[in-house]
Amino acid sequence: MRIILTGANGFLGKAIYGHFAEETVFRLGRTEGEVIGDLAYDLPELPVAELVIHAAGKAHSVPQTAEEKEAFYQVNVAGTKRLLTALSNLAILPQYFVFISSVAVYGLAKGALIDEDQPLAATDPYGKSKIDAEALVTTWCKENDVVCSILRLPLLAGPNPPGNLQSMIKAIQKGYYFDVNVPDVKKSMVLIDDVATFIGQVYPLGGIFNLTDGYHPSFREISNMISKQLHRKNAVVMPYALIKAVAFVGNFLGPRFPLNSNKLDKITNTLTFSDQKARAIAGWQPQAVLAKFTI
Repeated sequence: MRIILTGANGFLGKAIYGHFAEETVFRLGRTEGEVIGDLAYDLPELPVAELVIHAAGKAHSVPQTAEEKEAFYQVNVAGTKRLLTALSNLAILPQYFVFISSVAVYGLAKGALIDEDQPLAATDPYGKSKIDAEALVTTWCKENDVVCSILRLPLLAGPNPPGNLQSMIKAIQKGYYFDVNVPDVKKSMVLIDDVATFIGQVYPLGGIFNLTDGYHPSFREISNMISKQLHRKNAVVMPYALIKAVAFVGNFLGPRFPLNSNKLDKITNTLTFSDQKARAIAGWQPQAVLAKFTI
């Protein structure tokens, strides 16, 4: 099978590329790959392929300026539109399209076992850009009779992760990470290798799916697991009242300060997502992140 893979050099993209190593994969990348181009600005010339996996996108940052906010649109929305335009220029369209989206589209700060019927209500630049990109992909696939799969992913786990998980690892390494004494706060996670495997199962079926490991570990469980791998003591557990006061001060100290009230809310409220649809329809059988995640 011939596959076009965008974002092949990214955290998840590398796992996807490895999973499909026995197929003919055309990697679309800004600096390396079989097809060179920056979807944020370029309209690439693509080869004919049966399957397109669109994993390229901008994430893992909180925009502070109008230009930074615009970058989410330019990459995630305009970039997706350019990819679809380039595909439309081909003599033969793909049969299948898989789009990597995010649970950020729901726009929620807390909730338990949110399923795919939850309204898309994100107001932040990243979540809004993923909503718009989903709409573009869904419409294009419907108009062109292409089987469409959209995967809404939570926090991704795998070797050398980016974003918040990488920040936690570095903080534990340096000895300044702490847990907050709020019990039973759960977060959804999933392993990148499981996502890659699922793409191979779901692309002929189509549909919109949340993916999680089904367990939803707490931050304390995650930090303890990382501490064990790093041969460090478990993180100190700080009283919530003390951390709330520090976070309040952080509201006035700018984005470089490691904690503010918004960040505190995220780490002290349960936010989990249901993967029952993926299990029932597409045979989703994930591994437990706590058992398999290695840094």
